[in-house]
Amino acid sequence: MRVDGIIYMDHHATTPVDPAVVAAMRPYFEGRFGNPASKTHIFGWTAEEAVERGRAQIAALIGCAASEIVFTSGATESDNLAVKGIAHAYAERGKHLVTAVTEHKAVLDSMHALEAEGFEVTYLPVGRDGLLDPADVRRAVRPDTTLVTIMAVNGEIGVIQPIKEIAAAAHEAGAFVHTDAVQAVGRTPVDVAEWGVDLLSMSAHKMYGPKGIGALYVRKKSPRVKLVPILSGGGQEGGYRPGTLNVPGIAGFGEACRLAAELLPAEGPRLLALRERLRRGIAGRVEGTRVNGSLERRIPGNLNLSFERLEGETLLMSLEGVALSSGSACTSKTVEASYVLRALGIPEGLAQTAIRFGLGRWNTEEDVDYVIEELAVKAGRLRGPGAARVGVGSR
Repeated sequence: MRVDGIIYMDHHATTPVDPAVVAAMRPYFEGRFGNPASKTHIFGWTAEEAVERGRAQIAALIGCAASEIVFTSGATESDNLAVKGIAHAYAERGKHLVTAVTEHKAVLDSMHALEAEGFEVTYLPVGRDGLLDPADVRRAVRPDTTLVTIMAVNGEIGVIQPIKEIAAAAHEAGAFVHTDAVQAVGRTPVDVAEWGVDLLSMSAHKMYGPKGIGALYVRKKSPRVKLVPILSGGGQEGGYRPGTLNVPGIAGFGEACRLAAELLPAEGPRLLALRERLRRGIAGRVEGTRVNGSLERRIPGNLNLSFERLEGETLLMSLEGVALSSGSACTSKTVEASYVLRALGIPEGLAQTAIRFGLGRWNTEEDVDYVIEELAVKAGRLRGPGAARVGVGSR
């Protein structure tokens, strides 16, 4: 897709809002502007109906009951509520938690905050393919472990973790299981019952919905999960998350989930074909192209590549007509390689060359071919004469 002449391939950062989602939200900015907590008139009743419809649409996509959906401001809040809420609710049972080194900062920073309070956290390594071995989870859990939290799909390298097997290993020890499924929901089939997870975080803006609205699935039975809320106030969302509900956002989130359920069976294979066209095209034109993370266990629209003898930020800056993400995090003085890529054992220099391609709903073969050509030409110029040619370093 082109916006103002620029091809957008950064769908893991955020997605454009689908026009159908905008249409679903619009009435709740205009005539149906009520507060769902207002129980004495039609404006409040109409708003409450929208909230419950959105809740049901989200629940249908991930296979849970509507009453198990708790609305938040986004996945970061959902992660915080899940991790800190479980830790504090079950602190008398134990103060040990388990996660992976490649988790999102919302989880890792929550863990660091809990460590400062006296909790103990085990950070599990991943393999060179970015995947966690469920056997490592089984070895890490203890009688005092209350939570295991592992991301379903990594936002940088797109790898799909074996969540069902991880959950089974955690449950053997009596621990609850949370998964940050932000990059999974709407992009790959998600079923909380099949996976066996107790909590699941998600966000609308990663799946063609609006920013500022997320949700947390909280299991209500077999077993029922308890959480200590991280905010205080009005008692909304069963007391888990107080505050006036974002009715337009919820209506949009629900519609985004409805669309995802409808489109995913065809969209997955289409994106996979585009990704492989992109991967093969770049590898065939740019020598020393390397795929980061498992290619087999990966969501269809993700491709993370490193390039020998190139610097990722410089290459990105040269691709003026394409919106992509680097594998590096810039600070005021240095450029640091992604902690996710370093956890895979990728050398610092090569990790700094990484670029993440995130294909989405409106990307086309023409977009892919343009990006292949532009990247090959710009890589050749940066390396010098003869550099843009048939490559041998791809997988």
